[in-house]
Amino acid sequence: MTFPLTPPPFARALTERKYEDPTAVQIAVLEARATGRDMVVSAQTGSGKTVAYGLAIASTLLGEALRFENEADPLALIVAPTRELALQVERELSWLYAYTGARIISCVGGMDPNRERRRLHDGAHIIVGTPGRLRDHLERGALKINDLKALVLDEADEMLDLGFREDLEFILDATPKSRQTLMFSATMPKPIALLAKRYQRDALRIEAKGSERAHADIEYRAMRVAPNEVEHAVVNVLRFIESQSAIVFCNTREHVRHLHATLSERGFAAVNLSGELSQAERNHALQALRDGRARVCVATDVAARGIDLPNLNLVIHADLPNDAETLQHRSGRTGRAGRKGVSVLLVPLSRRRKAEQMLATARVTPIWSGPPQAEDIRKLDQQRMLQDPILTAVNSEEDLEMARIVLANRQPEEIAAALVRIYRSRLPAAEDVFDPGAGDNRGSRGEFREAKPLRRKEHSDMGPRDFTWFRLDIGRKNNADPKWLLPMICRRGHVTKPDIGAIRINENETRFEIANHMAEKFAAAMVIADKDDVTISRLEGAMPAQAPRSERKRSFERGDRKENYEDKKPHDFDAKPRYEGKKSFTDKPKFKGKAKFKPKGGDFKFHKGPKDKTS
Repeated sequence: MTFPLTPPPFARALTERKYEDPTAVQIAVLEARATGRDMVVSAQTGSGKTVAYGLAIASTLLGEALRFENEADPLALIVAPTRELALQVERELSWLYAYTGARIISCVGGMDPNRERRRLHDGAHIIVGTPGRLRDHLERGALKINDLKALVLDEADEMLDLGFREDLEFILDATPKSRQTLMFSATMPKPIALLAKRYQRDALRIEAKGSERAHADIEYRAMRVAPNEVEHAVVNVLRFIESQSAIVFCNTREHVRHLHATLSERGFAAVNLSGELSQAERNHALQALRDGRARVCVATDVAARGIDLPNLNLVIHADLPNDAETLQHRSGRTGRAGRKGVSVLLVPLSRRRKAEQMLATARVTPIWSGPPQAEDIRKLDQQRMLQDPILTAVNSEEDLEMARIVLANRQPEEIAAALVRIYRSRLPAAEDVFDPGAGDNRGSRGEFREAKPLRRKEHSDMGPRDFTWFRLDIGRKNNADPKWLLPMICRRGHVTKPDIGAIRINENETRFEIANHMAEKFAAAMVIADKDDVTISRLEGAMPAQAPRSERKRSFERGDRKENYEDKKPHDFDAKPRYEGKKSFTDKPKFKGKAKFKPKGGDFKFHKGPKDKTS
């Protein structure tokens, strides 16, 4: 399918850029019924919507003419949520309008505002900017919009999520009512519908084909991981899935810094993006990814919005997205313009249910599996080495001469082994990771299903050989409590609640049972996970039965002194008074009833007791 009929300047630009097959959203906005109308368009990130609305507003801006006149007040205003997206839109429209004489400038946060005002004063036809900076120029009178003919809100849902509602409403109220207004959004929540109803006139609602489901060019994978092995799983995924560039998403800046440092130490060429970076630092990081000096980008959701990286084939969710919309926005960084991509979610055991609900909301059916194992990665390395350019590149005469010299002094096996060592030295080492879902807890469609905990009765029916006893070096004096002991044991030993039997908390230690089929793995995990201030060790032999409750000594604490009830002597009413001059207890009149002491000593208080039948 070829592009619909477009004016010659645009047809020439599209041909030079080798745009032959239009996307669904481009076809929809160029239909005859959409010409000159307000539109609300649902289109996924990376579906070619920048070219779509660039062509859609062309007839409104140019009319019958094929070129713009001299610089004057802006005719079109395009609002984007982030500076990266705004700069990307500026680049896209620059080549699309290259043969129309259009002057396109950007106004974004992080850039010199005085320089932008000078450029606005010189005149421009199309302005691309972020909401805050555009509002600032409007309030200062630097941006003249009296002649504005078209307004485009790109990724409107993201702008509302980022808190730009007030700025957007200010811009929309300031622009002429006769403008053509286009709203593009990957999702269509209720706030977007209300905004369209308020500021648009008889808007045409367009849902690009395929927007009702996730990207067809993205393969979703959900990997079960132990909670303390997320970083190791990220390392293995980056090693297992080959991609010229990849992006790893985290939910917080702190996690971005930590994961970036971890990957850099392992030998990955990585950069990070977060809100605390300056514009110069962000540009340097993105340029390193574009020119191949860096392969991995670790970023937060907000920092990564709007970036478009070539050859980005892999997205890893180190932290689960908060909702289905965020999942789609993250994953939309890959699988763009017909290219294939992979989106990997790392799902800890405790977040499995949330992950399934989110994927169902996004109408995504992922491939469930465990994290890539080190052995699988080593097998792939063997295959990849045979296809590496170091072996497949054309040899020069100088290379062959040096090869003959080496071959004359070394055995072929020694030379091959040296080549293998050189190849491996360039690769980060794979990690030994644990698959917490391996076994019989998979559903019929591959989903991970957490096993139901065994009831205490079922545990009690098991014989003494069904469990192995382990010991923790913390007890009651350390405020040991099953509420936090149980999750800690599961995390440290890569086990689940059904694998844990009885838990006995003593004064200085805690003993607990692990099912025999998991005891060896649990013991091995203790050696690897020796991180905390808690020591876990195996107890050899059977645990002695606990004494009957009637035979246990009851104890209590008063201050720093511990006593046994049986050692406490009853109060001696005939004892010598504590203070001289005070009447002895024996001077008190006899009474029939019960006595109560004041909390801090003093006289007795009497209350009538039952009548003594013997008197």
